[in-house]
Amino acid sequence: MSGGLLVAGTTSDAGKSVLTAGICRWLHRNGVRVAPFKAQNMSNNSVVVLGPDGRGGEIGRAQAMQAEACGLAPDLRFNPVLLKPGSDRSSQVVLLGEAIDTVTAGNYRSLRPRLAETAYATLTSLRAEYDAVICEGAGSPAEINLREGDFVNMGLARRFGLPAIVVGDIDRGGVFAAFFGTLALLSAQDQALVAGFVINKFRGDLGLLRPGNDMITAATGRPVHGVLPFHRDVWLDAEDSLAYGTTLGRPGPPHGREWLRVAVVRLPRISNATDAEALAAEPGVRVHLTVEPGDLADADLVMLPGSKATVSDLAWLRETGLADAVRAHAAAGKPLVGVCGGYQMLAESIHDEVESGHGVTPGLGLLPVGITFAARKTLARSEGSALGAPVRGYEIHHGFVSSGEPEPLLRYDGGEPEGAVAGNVYGTHWHGAFESDEFRRRFLTVAARQAGRRFTVAPDTRYATIRERALDVLGDLVAEHLDTEALWRLIEKGPVAGLPFVPPGAPAPVR
Repeated sequence: MSGGLLVAGTTSDAGKSVLTAGICRWLHRNGVRVAPFKAQNMSNNSVVVLGPDGRGGEIGRAQAMQAEACGLAPDLRFNPVLLKPGSDRSSQVVLLGEAIDTVTAGNYRSLRPRLAETAYATLTSLRAEYDAVICEGAGSPAEINLREGDFVNMGLARRFGLPAIVVGDIDRGGVFAAFFGTLALLSAQDQALVAGFVINKFRGDLGLLRPGNDMITAATGRPVHGVLPFHRDVWLDAEDSLAYGTTLGRPGPPHGREWLRVAVVRLPRISNATDAEALAAEPGVRVHLTVEPGDLADADLVMLPGSKATVSDLAWLRETGLADAVRAHAAAGKPLVGVCGGYQMLAESIHDEVESGHGVTPGLGLLPVGITFAARKTLARSEGSALGAPVRGYEIHHGFVSSGEPEPLLRYDGGEPEGAVAGNVYGTHWHGAFESDEFRRRFLTVAARQAGRRFTVAPDTRYATIRERALDVLGDLVAEHLDTEALWRLIEKGPVAGLPFVPPGAPAPVR
């Protein structure tokens, strides 16, 4: 049986995903056969993975990134349960890559035992195959209203006897209170598995922080295993779109005379916002996420990204004035691109009896196509060409083009058309297409010309290299700033015996 570790967090977006990836990278570089695991993920950022039968399935994009950190191809087992929110009250349930249901908080409870057993069986198989499995928790282990039936945080740790470390984001403030409160709201059995803490995103003089580390250790009997500094190169593959700031990445100076300004509309149910990250990796390309119509007026290129609720998000565009801003941008002859749900919004009409049940809804009418939603989701890894360059991507969509014969943006390797072009307006169902370097360069060159910008694309940006460099940065941060000897003892030997109980412990449930 392999070793294991649970990386829990004081909050969502505390740094669990990047710390898990960093530990995986550190172990991989030290010759350990390591795999990532997240029993249940709630995210609309997903990627298509081919299962053993050759069919496509979905896992969280963060787990695909962690697999790369391990030197592995993504595997459906790395994220057996994926919840994709379609509204504030409902989520699509993806089990081992396949959408099986749409649930609310109420009927999720009846499905949870099946999901838990699948997650447990999957982790058992991974532990039999790898030297170590680094498990990422979800949200906070101290969500006391959700502890009963939990199978991703301390429920998982209890089931497999995993030691846990808790990471907190010091950028948010109150990190020591969050550490103490998280521990103090756990039962004695759960507390016995929490071995220590990691502070994330620290800026400043470490000497000023050390007294706090010593005091939290004295108060809880558990050490701070390290302090990860804030690092500007750690921004790719955010699990939650809310993790993004207003500007993606850290844009380098332009290769030519002028910058290219890209505005990405932050839809309420934005999915796979990671499509914009490849654009942000280019020198001189400033990618800005926004909900302000005025930002679109100032942009050279506007992107409508994917959505888990296309019709609902289209209505939001109209309510906020963003739909008018999108039309004005296109009418000015400046480039506009829609990806997946964003592409569907640009259509003349959307016939959706599947996702929203709204029937026929007028689209923005900027591309000469009609979209119809099919009951079965398209999940595929795709290859083809566009603008004379090879392109790879992946597809996750219910909608398909049911009318119109537009000029295609892409063609599959077999020659079938995909996407649409109408002058300065572009659309495609393919996620990840802009990660294809030559296509991205050619598209940005055309976009800059249409926008009237004297922007010259850099000839040597390699997105895959940038991703690898980011993973190496995470591995370096773990190696240099964490107590790796303590981490390895936890992974190899399991929970620490004799850890003190911190009162009051988990409150009794209110019936």
